[in-house]
Amino acid sequence: MSTKKLSNIPLKDFRNFLSNQGLNIIKNSKGRGGHEKWSKPGMERPITIQTHIDPVPEFIVKQILRHLNMDRNKFFEEFNKL
Repeated sequence: MSTKKLSNIPLKDFRNFLSNQGLNIIKNSKGRGGHEKWSKPGMERPITIQTHIDPVPEFIVKQILRHLNMDRNKFFEEFNKL
């Protein structure tokens, strides 16, 4: 079991992670202020992150990892490559 926590991940670093996973910001989306929508080809729906909350809340990180079909260990493996 991993002892690393999914909390206190800076927004800048999390954006880099999403970009590294092949996701791009949807520029023409009608997202509300303070939110960004990220997507890549083949995704059923975009991922939305709050840009006015830094660091990214743990429940948001968990939700996005479920959407990406990624477990905690794989996340830290990819995240540490940045």
